[in-house]
Parts: sequence; structure tokens; C-alpha cells
Amino acid sequence: MSVMSAIALFGIIWFLVLFVVLPIRLETQAEAGKVEPGTPASAPSDAKIVQKFKIVTAIAVVLWVVSASVLISGVLTLESIDFFGEWRRSF
Repeated sequence: MSVMSAIALFGIIWFLVLFVVLPIRLETQAEAGKVEPGTPASAPSDAKIVQKFKIVTAIAVVLWVVSASVLISGVLTLESIDFFGEWRRSF
């Protein structure tokens, strides 16, 4: 795995985890009872974005290490996950 592939894999994992973590423990302005003028009631009252970024980064590092280890070790290859390879060769 090249360096750019590793960075791309980490970025993809990081954003996937971010989209999972963002709505967790989200309190809207309507739930807090304080809606700021000019914002929708469904806007977050306190997103705690720095805390969520730290959590996302920690989870993404663990998932990246596992996935990169599997890819580098050769346990999982393109040939082993090519489900349609045999089907394509039959035509």
C-alpha cells in the first residue's frame, strides 16, 4: 500500500465514522428551549464538535490500523473478493 493509498483510506474511514458520530447525543435548540433568532429550531444548541472530532479520530485510527494490516498482510486480496470473476469468465 502506498502512502497516498493509506492517506486516502484513512480519510474515507474518518468521514464515514464522522457521519455516524455526529448525530449521537445531539441536542437541538428546540429541545434546549432556546431558539436563536434566524436559525431553525432543529439546529444544534451545542454541537461539541471538537470533542466529536477527537472521538472520530480515535475510532478512525483503530479501524485504519485494522484495515491497513489486513490489506498489507495479504489476507484479503482483490482476487479473494472478486465475486463476479468466475461469472465473467463463463461468458
